[in-house]
Amino acid sequence: MNDEALAIAIMSGLCTRFEGVFLKPYLCPARVPTIGIGSTFYEDGTPVRMTDPPITKERAVRLLMRSVMTIYLPAVKKLCPRIDTPGRLAAILDFCYNLGAGNLQASTLRKYINAGLWAKVPDELMKWVKGGGIVLPGLKRRRTAEAELI
Repeated sequence: MNDEALAIAIMSGLCTRFEGVFLKPYLCPARVPTIGIGSTFYEDGTPVRMTDPPITKERAVRLLMRSVMTIYLPAVKKLCPRIDTPGRLAAILDFCYNLGAGNLQASTLRKYINAGLWAKVPDELMKWVKGGGIVLPGLKRRRTAEAELI
């Protein structure tokens, strides 16, 4: 397994652990219709709707992998070309999947990564634990798990 494949496997485990696997549509904490392992869109780009039928676990994994390969991995590689280990790539992929490439692009986190200031990255990750202005225990656990990979 090459470094990129290893990073994707690690990230997939993080996503499954923190997003969960939901075969029926649900509203995520941001009130967005979601299905599978945090997917908000289907393969054809159609947004998830609360009235959609259930999917299989296999499709949930495929949806995750599709978005990682077509959206998040290319974004992370473009925004943070200096990531140098599978663990670091997995952590930043998970961050990006959870919070979006726009947040990564505009962040101090990205500046530290690109400057090679890896010792500062864990503390910077821990600044991203709020939802609606409130510290969410699940986000705190997720950022801690990402920080441990740095």
